[in-house]
Order: sequence, then C-alpha cells, then structure tokens
Amino acid sequence: MKRLDAKGRELDVTYFDGANAPCPCVADGIMIATVATPGQNSLRVIPSKSDVSNFGIVVIKNKKTGKSLRYVIPAAARSLLDKWNQDLGDRQRYDAVMNASSDSLFRVDKYKKTDESSSKI
Repeated sequence: MKRLDAKGRELDVTYFDGANAPCPCVADGIMIATVATPGQNSLRVIPSKSDVSNFGIVVIKNKKTGKSLRYVIPAAARSLLDKWNQDLGDRQRYDAVMNASSDSLFRVDKYKKTDESSSKI
C-alpha cells in the first residue's frame, strides 16, 4: 500500500500460483497485507500456473492512479515457507514472515500493462 500510495480498498490484486506451489495459500497473506478480498472483487487467484522458477506472482494495482507493482516469490522461498509451516505455530509463522528479510521472500518489479500478455507472468 505504501509503495503505491494507496489506502485500504484502493488496491486491485491478482495472484498467479507457481507451477510447484502446493496451493494458493499465499493469497491468504496477501489479503491480510492489502485488505483486498475476493468478496470485494479486489483479489483474484488465477487458476493457471506461472512458470517453475516462481512460487507465485502478485500484481498489485492502485485503482485510482493505475500504478502497479509485480511481486515475484522465487521458487527458492518454498523451502523456507515449508520449514515455517512444519515447525511453527500460527503466531510464530506470522512473526517469522514479518521478520524475514524481504529479499528472501520476494522481489518487486515495476509492472506495465503490456506484461499481462507475457508468458513470464
């Protein structure tokens, strides 16, 4: 929200699950972080999978300004997420994610509308 200068309910979010992701559970964290939900029609989980180099991809757009960012969760993050899911309780898992370096969890790219047709989504 801060990077896109947006407030609650001003974001439109699309999540693309990675080819090797066991489920789109990343979308749960996205809902907490962005306040976007399927019920508000501001969060969509796309059933087609992104490529194997990614655990998932999130495209977040400020509805008012049109500015967008693309968050890429690398496939390498899966081992870290799997370990947290196996070893930690709910609150500990939340704390682990919130305290992890962003570099270990994702990278952020500027996003252009033409990227939507790209096979690299």
